[in-house]
Amino acid sequence: MSALDTIVVGAGAIGLGIAWRAAQRGQHVLVLDRGEPGHGASFHAAGMLAPISEASFGEDALLALNLASARCYPAFLEELRAATGRALRSAAPGTLFVARDRDQLEALASLYELQVGLGLQVEWLDGGRCRDLEPALHPGVRAGVRAPEQEVDPRELTATLAAAVEAGGGRIRPGADVARLLEAAGHAAGVELTTGEEIPAGSVVLAAGCWSGGIGGVPKEVAGAIRPVKGQILRMRTRPGEPLPIRHLVRTEEVYLVPRAGGQVVIGATVEEQGFDTSLTGGGVYELLRAAIEVVPGVRELELSEASVGLRPGSPDNAPLLGPAGPEGLVVATGHHRNGILLTPVTAEAICTVVTDGEVPEVISAFLPGRFAWR
Repeated sequence: MSALDTIVVGAGAIGLGIAWRAAQRGQHVLVLDRGEPGHGASFHAAGMLAPISEASFGEDALLALNLASARCYPAFLEELRAATGRALRSAAPGTLFVARDRDQLEALASLYELQVGLGLQVEWLDGGRCRDLEPALHPGVRAGVRAPEQEVDPRELTATLAAAVEAGGGRIRPGADVARLLEAAGHAAGVELTTGEEIPAGSVVLAAGCWSGGIGGVPKEVAGAIRPVKGQILRMRTRPGEPLPIRHLVRTEEVYLVPRAGGQVVIGATVEEQGFDTSLTGGGVYELLRAAIEVVPGVRELELSEASVGLRPGSPDNAPLLGPAGPEGLVVATGHHRNGILLTPVTAEAICTVVTDGEVPEVISAFLPGRFAWR
């Protein structure tokens, strides 16, 4: 066995979570990232742990995976606290998905029927009850669906995961841009950086988000399935001493607002098929603010403290690619699209099991990369 058991390519929440679990199992693990840890898609994410309000028609398997990961989160965060001394908690009492006009009301009713049919824990509220819970909502809000969902700050999560990796004996190397995967006798053998440096390892985990497909030697079914999905997102802030305008995660068909400790409200996010373009546009910022102000008028009084752009790793069926692919010893964990933060606990545990035990857990069996082998 090589000095390094496992290389994890990508230091977002997914890659760091996998590396932490691997280090816990005694693996000598190295995390490589083309930039700084936690500064890819995870840096721009809102951090909603929202499997119920994200439920969509025809995505039953993905919903089951999202729900499984949401159930893991309390114990996952408690383990992180024990490992690092850092407590990550959500103060949000749930998600409130609201409708203002007739079209939104019809769409919300359809979503509610789907949620109820799937046995999800949801509550239909009339407009008055919505405003009782959130007085800052627009008076025109006609109805809402409440779900017991929370949030986590993705930037604090990745920083805490990085601390946990290092506390567990793992190493993280920023500014290490992987050019290609190394292979020997049909087995993954490490990576080569763009500088020409070769780093051997017994196994490689590919968790490089939307950049995963551009690495040499990546199997065609992976490279052909992963694409960047642009998302513009805003961070607003209250004036000193003023309370947050909302307590719940507030959503409409067009926008979501995530309240966060310290007076911050995260507003997101656009979904744009623009390749690797990371330009912040006036139109994107305008549409987010317009949609947010329509549901919570007080947003217009908040300070715009940050506007940024992230690139989510999308896939043809909006679900992640999880499990072995290509040469023996190569394991893939990418394509999480809008659910990367939510899916961190279940992905980390399952992929670590693949790496250390050579077994594919049932929870990820529907998401193997081979389902895109025809591409």
